[in-house]
Amino acid sequence: MLPTFHRTLTLALGTAACIVLMPAVAMAGETAAAEEAAATAPADDSDTAGTIVVTGKVTRSVTQVTAVEIQKVLPGISPLKAIQTLPGVTFLTADPWGNNEQNISLFVHGFNAQQLGYTLDGVPLGDQTYGNYNGLSPQRAIISENVGRVTLASGAGDLGTASTSNLGGTIDTFSSDPRDERGGTIAQTFGSHETFRTYVRLDSGTFGSGNAFYVSGSRQDAKAWDFNGKQGGYQANGKFVHDDATGKLTLYGAYSDKTEPNEDATVITVANRATAPYARPFFYPDFTGALNYLASGAYKAAGSNYRNYYSDAQRTDYLGYAKYDWHVSDRISWSNQAYYHHDDGVGVVAGPIDVAGLPGLFAFYYPGQNLTNVFGGSGLATRTTEYRIDRGGLISVAQVELGNHRIEWGGWYEHQSSSAIRRWYPLNVNNPSTPYQRPHDSLTPLITQYYSEVRVDEYQTHVQDSWQALPSLTILGGFKSTFQKATQRVPVQPIPGSFTGSTALPVGKLNTSEAFLPQLGALWKPTDHEQVFVNAQKNMRQFQTSAASGLSPFALGSQQVFDAFKANVKPETSWTYEIGARTQRSFDFGPITGYEGQISYYHVDFSNRLLAISPTVVITSIASGAAVIQNVGSVKTDGVDIAGTLHFGPHFSLYDALSYNNSRFQDDYVVGVAKTVVPTAGKRVPGSPDWLNKTVATASYGMFDVQVIGDFIGRRYATYTNDLSVPAYFTMSARIAAKIPMPGLVRDMTVSVNVTNLTDKRAASTLSIGAASGTFNEFPLAPRQVFGTLSIGF
Repeated sequence: MLPTFHRTLTLALGTAACIVLMPAVAMAGETAAAEEAAATAPADDSDTAGTIVVTGKVTRSVTQVTAVEIQKVLPGISPLKAIQTLPGVTFLTADPWGNNEQNISLFVHGFNAQQLGYTLDGVPLGDQTYGNYNGLSPQRAIISENVGRVTLASGAGDLGTASTSNLGGTIDTFSSDPRDERGGTIAQTFGSHETFRTYVRLDSGTFGSGNAFYVSGSRQDAKAWDFNGKQGGYQANGKFVHDDATGKLTLYGAYSDKTEPNEDATVITVANRATAPYARPFFYPDFTGALNYLASGAYKAAGSNYRNYYSDAQRTDYLGYAKYDWHVSDRISWSNQAYYHHDDGVGVVAGPIDVAGLPGLFAFYYPGQNLTNVFGGSGLATRTTEYRIDRGGLISVAQVELGNHRIEWGGWYEHQSSSAIRRWYPLNVNNPSTPYQRPHDSLTPLITQYYSEVRVDEYQTHVQDSWQALPSLTILGGFKSTFQKATQRVPVQPIPGSFTGSTALPVGKLNTSEAFLPQLGALWKPTDHEQVFVNAQKNMRQFQTSAASGLSPFALGSQQVFDAFKANVKPETSWTYEIGARTQRSFDFGPITGYEGQISYYHVDFSNRLLAISPTVVITSIASGAAVIQNVGSVKTDGVDIAGTLHFGPHFSLYDALSYNNSRFQDDYVVGVAKTVVPTAGKRVPGSPDWLNKTVATASYGMFDVQVIGDFIGRRYATYTNDLSVPAYFTMSARIAAKIPMPGLVRDMTVSVNVTNLTDKRAASTLSIGAASGTFNEFPLAPRQVFGTLSIGF
């Protein structure tokens, strides 16, 4: 498809290895600063026997994966994919690292990626929409090897989380602090499809009075598995910490320049399910093959599953923050953080000029002309969506201990400026372009279809009280308030009608607010080994603010429709209820020497669900149909997560997490001028499986350790009416490593081999949900791949 532009990004998380439910080491009253201090402790290179999942600090269900376990899954892995084995998480993508943002699918307890919140060291990362307008992905914000931990609050996030999208929970990534001792790490990975990844980090060690820093960089280069596409780029991170009795100063900076080859999804219908291709690889760099493909007419015979010439996503990011945690007294602390982020990005796709309604679009700009000649004689055109983000903000949190109460209040402010430009360029038959150049650097666009600029101010405040009512009972209560002020101007409007059903992109302001979003929870510790937690929380997802992606009112096709949206449509909200128990026991029961586990039940009432509804029912993927965005009712969710680890002495552990989720629409909705009823009441939420099971077996002895991960994903419906689905499947991955002590300057050396998709399973990965019954899109699951890594610490 000259894109697969109507993909639904159901981002997902990945996980790590050998998951262990850790002891309940602290009560709910722990301060956020204390939790972050634990999170940002220097990365420990020692193998700590699988300390991946940590719970017990809050009244909510919170789990985490640590640095060591993240890198066991695969060196260089995305922080999101690193939590794949956590209970309730579905993460899928077309590459083994989880870096390809175009086709990432993430569900947590029935909520998709854009309904979750994301931060790095507290800095907001936006809602992870492809073509992001208010942030960046965690894998661009930090080099994988510098991650200290990733934390998942799978039901309700912390009140102070700086996010406008945390409707169904939060994913918080924390960078590791500089190490106390001077040294460094060099790691080199080689593997399938010409993978070449280099990582270098140098630590200063502690110097002066509590000072330390590190600098690091990475370079990754690989081919896409199904065509000759380039994947990778360059990243650099630096972090400085000054820590003394008065407070802790942290400075962090990140640079990322990455290119990811996109994939085209296969269009599945009732008629072609048995014959549809598994993958739709691009022709690049075989330009002659692409021209012959067009000349033969084979692309027309392929219907919706024709092949494009190339497509990729290019992103350059600069991110930095300064934070000071001030210990005002032994009972008062005050944290202040300032941050800035700049992004320059472009999505590029080149394909046939006479598919998916494009002749009708181009006729508005070149009526009656020979389009092949207009676009350079090749029969192909290059389309770009060009992005810019500039945003900066402040986060301030104060905490005071008054007797048995720990009172916290804080605020977050962000100003963001973003733009999106849609352009079309010729693809010259005598001088074809490549996917790795910015077309505007060397070519003049034939068409600037639109140019949108949006300015947004975000305000969020919260207050909460953690009350130690009894030595064994903590009660937490509070609320947050959220306010968003957004304005769009459109320097270049689309020609009326060039968007399906559209006249112009809207201009003007859209302000939304919710002053009272409460949370109430409790943590009871009946024994030294068990905890019981309960929590209830209301959240709201602010409207998206992009003319190019997502369910954004600024992408609506006329001022009249936009004004009607402002008057009638409400933001999505949810009430989440959780109850659960945790245990951690050591005992002598034959070969079993210990157990950690958690069980939790959750119920969610999700209201004011938003959906883009085409006035003509069908939206073409290329022409970007100007849909109407409406509230289409509610969703009710019930689910259970059961996770635990059995220890068999010091050398073997077995983790398993079983999850059940039942998310169902409560209402039908209406589409088109004919008011056709779409019967969705009682149907399951598509894309989100009902059953999940994750298993991790870890064995270690002496210098060797072995790990095997199994991931079962249940059946997923692929349309809102549940008339089509993809079957359940099971995948495996494995790792074997040897840690070799070294004399002299070299501290240690680790040699490891990772294998992804061990059984070479062919199945559906990410689903792009069908706008109507009878059709949907699916991306392929990447095949088995093998990677070897040599890591040297000194």
